[in-house]
Amino acid sequence: MSTKKRRKVIAGNWKMNMTPTEAKELAKGVYEQVKGKKGCDVVVCVPFVDIPAVAQIVKGTIIKLGAQNVHFEEKGAYTGEISANMLKDCGVQYVIVGHSERREYFGETDETVNKRVQAALNAKLKPIVCVGETEAEREGRLTEKVLER
Repeated sequence: MSTKKRRKVIAGNWKMNMTPTEAKELAKGVYEQVKGKKGCDVVVCVPFVDIPAVAQIVKGTIIKLGAQNVHFEEKGAYTGEISANMLKDCGVQYVIVGHSERREYFGETDETVNKRVQAALNAKLKPIVCVGETEAEREGRLTEKVLER
């Protein structure tokens, strides 16, 4: 393991909340709270529809822009999906993959999460990989096995 100290990241997932107008106001508020701070990266992971609006607010600040998901293909007939290159072109630097809600409600698996991570890395995006157990796995004391998997 490297002896290089890891940089801390504080990331907020805005979930499916806020219109672009509301998101701009929240981004301004976040900036007011973190301006002048050092020692960690601050990332706001916003809904896709809010990315352009929030990108305008965080440009040139210490706040990094993140997306909440990425598709593993570069392009194609994947209605509603967003590619890594599309995100990159919008100014996104981070992307959440493997969130428990995506796994539970949309059938994400370790395999599809891995594909999304690879797509993000190939586009030079920084993936925030969510790795966690279900409630049943936690109650069954299987957390370590889930993390190893």
